[in-house]
Amino acid sequence: QVQLVESGGGLVQAGGSLRLSCAASGRIFSSYAMGWFRQAPGKDREFVAAISRSGNSIYYGLSVKDRFTLSREDATNTVYLQMNSLKPEDTAVYYCAADPDFRSIAVVRRDVEVWGQGTLVTVSS
Repeated sequence: QVQLVESGGGLVQAGGSLRLSCAASGRIFSSYAMGWFRQAPGKDREFVAAISRSGNSIYYGLSVKDRFTLSREDATNTVYLQMNSLKPEDTAVYYCAADPDFRSIAVVRRDVEVWGQGTLVTVSS
């Protein structure tokens, strides 16, 4: 099983940008579809984005589409989430996710095989 470590969270003003990273170790990174979810205080976990094993398919949640960009770099076993035009409602703990099945992350959005520990993003108004 792959292990995931997120980084890059922090405090940013509304309209600003952050880039989250998710470093994977363990089993072959290219065997996993990757994604991000987030959870704000008192709210359910929300799908953010997912990328297939090949990188050819990328899905975004409606609330982040056109503002966030997901990419993967298999050479370094890392997934990046570039977040632009951040809003206070983007404040949440962001979790990296991995699963051999892209559909589990991108469509079903539950029962994902591997989760990271999360990184906090706070957007001030």
